[in-house]
Amino acid sequence: MKKEEVSYIYLILIHAFFALLMYALPFTAKLYTLGTFIFGLYYIIKTKNKNNEVLIMSAYVVSMEVLVRMTNGMIINEIGKYSVLIYLFIGMIYTGFSKKAFLYWIFLLLLVPSIVLSTFSLDFDTNIRKAIAFNISGPVCLGISAVYCYQRKISFDRMKDIITAFSLPLVTMVIYLFLYTPSVKDVITGTQSSFETSGGFGPNQVSTLLGLGIFVFFVKLLFDSKSRIMQLINFGFVLTFAFRGIVTFSRGGVITAVVMVIVLLAVMFFQANSRLRPKIGLIILLSLLSGLGVWGYSSLQTRGLINKRYANEDALGRKKKSQLSGREILIETELMMFVDNPVFGIGVGKNKELRRHETGIDLPTHNEITRMLAEHGSLGAIGLLILFFTPMFLFLNNRQNILGLSFLVFWLLTINHAAMRTAAPAFVYALSLLYVQIKIPDETEV
Repeated sequence: MKKEEVSYIYLILIHAFFALLMYALPFTAKLYTLGTFIFGLYYIIKTKNKNNEVLIMSAYVVSMEVLVRMTNGMIINEIGKYSVLIYLFIGMIYTGFSKKAFLYWIFLLLLVPSIVLSTFSLDFDTNIRKAIAFNISGPVCLGISAVYCYQRKISFDRMKDIITAFSLPLVTMVIYLFLYTPSVKDVITGTQSSFETSGGFGPNQVSTLLGLGIFVFFVKLLFDSKSRIMQLINFGFVLTFAFRGIVTFSRGGVITAVVMVIVLLAVMFFQANSRLRPKIGLIILLSLLSGLGVWGYSSLQTRGLINKRYANEDALGRKKKSQLSGREILIETELMMFVDNPVFGIGVGKNKELRRHETGIDLPTHNEITRMLAEHGSLGAIGLLILFFTPMFLFLNNRQNILGLSFLVFWLLTINHAAMRTAAPAFVYALSLLYVQIKIPDETEV
């Protein structure tokens, strides 16, 4: 094994120890959060962001956010998004950003009218600052991340370092889940999303990060596993994350991961030459067989209840009325708000209040697309168009960012079932805007 691989194995073991520490001594989760933030500041300032250390630390923080929420390690709410924003601002001070990123400055400006409107429209007894911050911190984090990443040149090797940074806190999280629920079979009794198999935290958000873990370790298996032992380690983690993601009984993260893998394999297949395509075809076949194997094991561990969950049935095999676990009502009410207020929307954070007054349902949005339409009106629609089409055009101009479309898929599918509760969809989206170079030309070639 190479020195880098040995170092990575040591890092995995250290992060496995973190899981044991947090489970045995819960207060250490707060120390982990604070220590990570301070180390990130030190690391970025010391290196002056010469090799985009900001992206490494941001990826690490994004992956640890749900873990520290799960273990009560949050120092302040939205610490994931705020940490990423602080890192990115420091990175911009050292290495600037592209002047061509004006589209994302426009996106950020499109958010302003609805923020102003909400200061007048929110109920008197509502905490205006919290209501606005809860709903707008995600889009702002996305906009700033996009400004930093837009057409920023990095090597594919550096992209692999970002993937590694994602992977480490995810190792801690998945091991913590095994410590929290050693036996899945003993706690699964129905087909609803399971808090017991999600570390006692929201299955939707846990599933999202476990899905990201499936993709992250799949990428490491394909592009960062030169020795046989690294292949076994990364393949083992792919299967482990798939199993733990499935048994949360929250479908969004698993489906997102599957689509991301399919998109990556499709990009690789169509960009490969005729000599490499049979190998990619073999990878596709092995991935399919592995997926079936994990599903079969999950079905045994849940006594077939996971099959009913994905068939949208209850424990007795009866079809559920709702296809989206009740989210249809939230989507419908937000679309009606958009129809009634098509220009500037109803104001940031107002949709929860209106829904409570009109239907009695006191729930925040689960869908960022309909939230943008409801709260920002036509300006939100324009913002969504910017977000969707820009990475598509950039990919056509730089096919070397082979992970770009998968990153876009993660953002698009995640915001449809988990809105932007965490920093993950915002930051991962921004990675689709990077100008990745697999082969960096020599100066003479330039």
